[in-house]
Amino acid sequence: MPHRIIIPDRYERCKPLDDCMHEECGVFGIFCPDGSVEPAEAAYFGLFALQHRGQESAGIAVANSGGIDYHKDMGLVPEVFRDGSLEKLKGGYAAIGHVRYSTTGDSLLTNAQPLVISSKKGQLALAHNGNLVNARSLREELESGGAIFQTTIDTEVIASLIAKHSADDIIDAVTRTMEQLKGSYALVIMTGDCVIGVRDPKGIRPLALGRLDSAYVFASESCVFDTIGGEFIRDLRPGEILVADRNGLKSYQGMHAADSALCLFEYVYFARPDSDIDGIAVHRARERAGEMLALSNTVEADVVAAVPDSALSAAM
Repeated sequence: MPHRIIIPDRYERCKPLDDCMHEECGVFGIFCPDGSVEPAEAAYFGLFALQHRGQESAGIAVANSGGIDYHKDMGLVPEVFRDGSLEKLKGGYAAIGHVRYSTTGDSLLTNAQPLVISSKKGQLALAHNGNLVNARSLREELESGGAIFQTTIDTEVIASLIAKHSADDIIDAVTRTMEQLKGSYALVIMTGDCVIGVRDPKGIRPLALGRLDSAYVFASESCVFDTIGGEFIRDLRPGEILVADRNGLKSYQGMHAADSALCLFEYVYFARPDSDIDGIAVHRARERAGEMLALSNTVEADVVAAVPDSALSAAM
């Protein structure tokens, strides 16, 4: 039996958690107004490439002339998008997707992402990788102002803040929301006319930009671009808000931080070894960790074992 610990849940009772990491959701976004790429299909294969980051639930939301359609369910990507559910999402010009491990909130369908909400500016869809440390206080403040929540996840707190500020320009709304958030987040946000990528001020969670034909693509890891046949352009800067719309790309600097602080576990455990994060190849980082371990802990060994699978590069 695995060792079990008790960690206070942010919104509910205390609940037992296995001693394993549950921080590594995966997000995907694509904007393609000219029809050269089918966004729903690209999102499917993008989420498939990110499946290692979340195996509890998966979802895709698509923007088309009629608004935002979406499908999400519990399970792996191929299980969620079967029986024609992906076909029903085809025909749009933008899409975002999410694969989930729970960080706050139970593993329930109501907590699956992307979240789709209505605001003063119309419908908005959002997917989030990360964990807010002030989600509870923000939620209580919003509830005191009359907000109603349908989930127990901190992602809905972010969505509610953006909706609250949505009378402003969407970039202003996102910037004002960032000023209230504390913690880690990589976001993809979709409105009726754009897809936005947002990275937290310290760059704790990764978010990369790529291109597929004429479409701009956001993804948690660069390995996605190889899977969908695209090309990696660059990582978003810490605190950057990057907008893809019919006019191309436009970058805004949101919150500033004195220094960056990418989560070490991206290199150690979360990311696929064929991804590059902030200019560093994950496989090579793990190799160097293994080299340093060998030099600092010299032993006469017959076998070097990799535990878990992400340690293969270091073991080699």
